[in-house]
Amino acid sequence: MPDIKALLWPDSVAVVGASPDAEILRGRIMKVITSHPFKGEVHPVSRSHEQVFGRKAYASVGEIPGGVDMAVLIIPAEFVPGALEECGEAGIKAAQIITSGFAEEAGAAGDEMQQRVREIAERYDMTVCGPNAEGFANMLADLCPTFSPAVDEPDMPLVPEWRRSGHIGVIAQSGGVGFSFYDRGRPKELPFSYVVTTGNEACLEIVDFIDHMLDEDRTDVFIAFLEDVKDPAKFAPVAEKALRAGKPIIVTKIGRSAAGERAALSHTAALTGSYAGYRAMFERYGIIEGYDIEEIVDIAAGFSFWRDKLPRGRRVAITTGSGGAGGWMADLCIDAGLEVPELDPAARARIDEHLPPYGTSQNPVDGTAQIVRVVGYAALAEMAGSAENVDAVVAICSARNTATFERDRENLVRVATETDKPIVFCSYTMPRPRTTEIMSRAGFPLYTNFRNCARAVRLMADYRVRREAYLAAPRIESGAAKGRKAAAKHLAAAGKVLPEHQARQVLAAYGLPVEVGRLAADADAAADIAAKFDRPVVLKVQSADILHKTEAGAVALNLEGEEEVRAAHGELLASAKAYAPDADIDGVLVQAMARSGQEVILGISRDKAFGPMLTVGLGGIHVEVLGDVATAPAPLAEAEARALLARLKGAKLLDGVRGAAPADTSALVELMVGLSRFAADFTQEVAEIDLNPVLVHEEGEGVTVADALIVKRSGG
Repeated sequence: MPDIKALLWPDSVAVVGASPDAEILRGRIMKVITSHPFKGEVHPVSRSHEQVFGRKAYASVGEIPGGVDMAVLIIPAEFVPGALEECGEAGIKAAQIITSGFAEEAGAAGDEMQQRVREIAERYDMTVCGPNAEGFANMLADLCPTFSPAVDEPDMPLVPEWRRSGHIGVIAQSGGVGFSFYDRGRPKELPFSYVVTTGNEACLEIVDFIDHMLDEDRTDVFIAFLEDVKDPAKFAPVAEKALRAGKPIIVTKIGRSAAGERAALSHTAALTGSYAGYRAMFERYGIIEGYDIEEIVDIAAGFSFWRDKLPRGRRVAITTGSGGAGGWMADLCIDAGLEVPELDPAARARIDEHLPPYGTSQNPVDGTAQIVRVVGYAALAEMAGSAENVDAVVAICSARNTATFERDRENLVRVATETDKPIVFCSYTMPRPRTTEIMSRAGFPLYTNFRNCARAVRLMADYRVRREAYLAAPRIESGAAKGRKAAAKHLAAAGKVLPEHQARQVLAAYGLPVEVGRLAADADAAADIAAKFDRPVVLKVQSADILHKTEAGAVALNLEGEEEVRAAHGELLASAKAYAPDADIDGVLVQAMARSGQEVILGISRDKAFGPMLTVGLGGIHVEVLGDVATAPAPLAEAEARALLARLKGAKLLDGVRGAAPADTSALVELMVGLSRFAADFTQEVAEIDLNPVLVHEEGEGVTVADALIVKRSGG
């Protein structure tokens, strides 16, 4: 693995292509990098100029005395491979390629040049970031090899001098967007450790930088702007490392609406687009999704200040000097999934001692302007936070008048230090910069967007729950060796598509609660099999060429007596042959009719990046019209399967509504866990599995798999 420290923490830097013209990118990068108090050496490399920004220029990196640790390449694309080769020959261990014109452009030439960059980096064991990037900034070292205007001649230090923890690292495939997070966050007095833009990621990708920063332990919160993951095998270990360390990753994933690239044979796979795999991985590892720049910065702010004191639950107290603002925030907190309970009597009594007659201590706590003037925002928030039935405090304020916060400064510092519950402030007026500084120095984030504030608190609470659940979860075991061997034998003997009778044999052999049924070769056999059941039967034509049996008229339900069975057998075969004249028909499956139950669709699809995914959804209109499904990576533990069910919008239907008895969710969870383990055990062999529908009977009566399909991977 290349040494990323050589890139981010060099003692000497060469800018290849440097220009004295600050109006062009090659000059602006020199202007930016020299405008900060970087303690190392900066050497311009130029064949056209003897000096650049008052510094001696060299014709090549090999001429620089004493050598160079890191080179920035900002020259035409066709010259980059040659220049990178020179860097390798000169012993330079890291390079940042700003230049565009590689794989992002149409045609083979750009791809070929990018491949050459990769080969040179590997040959010299060189750490290379880019190409087509906007550079990076190491705020902790005052090093900004970038042309981004976000760090061009800053009128403030790159990092607030009083911040010793809670640093935010930004890693983005888009250069402009990457630096936008810093541009929005620094005026909020947020501490950033790095902004790294990775561009085309010829050699290093986002997860490589997150992995390095986790090991380095200078960064506590990560913001990632993600287009795709180049090496999916890296993703899960790094995401798990961040979750275990309690260092949240906040991501925005573009391309969420992209449709899958292949036609899915199973219904389950058709329900999951290319984004479903990413979302499932995010959910498993507590990765937080944000949807615009300001929101992501605001979420990061909450963790930056309070990652060591996250809310224990979703209950919030709201304090305000403006009743209207308090009511508005309460609505937005409820919308965000938070609870706003009436404060317990002890906390209300403390607050009531200071309230005027027209104030209220219920929740929201409307102290009116009088209590703000008398006791201050900090004390009011502290009193509300003392309630045993709240987990966090949202303190609404007007941060326009700095004098109010100057008077309250010592109390703010004390409360931030002593509280065991996070307190966030949100201003309904735009704060003066000095007010923001006071709040940051005291230890509080200051929001100006009510909705973002409420969502940040909700996400902090959810992250704590997700992390604690993950740390406490038992190791997920694979299926029993005996079951695996038997299932593998059936699977290997089958063709690419396993119709229901074959799919049932495989799953039952593995140990899943799936009735196999019996295959009838003719009407006589069907009648004999049906006679052995004590209730009506169902007949289904079995063929790998007819996957949608209902559409083909190849299913007959609720048949009773020999005559009905014989007649249905002939009619089904005739319909099947009319639907698919060339179909290879294995026979007709005879089963007992399933008892009634809540319909659920359950299946496995294979994400092209992250492998097998289990999807569950409520049947009927919930899947077909509302798309009410939830997806998780296989395998799942029991707690994760239950959490997946809880994510369904219609999950309460399983609890029993309008007098219906609760469904046997424990049996459903057992089936979900078993199916997910099967998918993980046979990840190289199986592409898709469809159990649709699964009938979940009343509590204690189990589940019935009413139909099944398995599609093998090519060559599986």
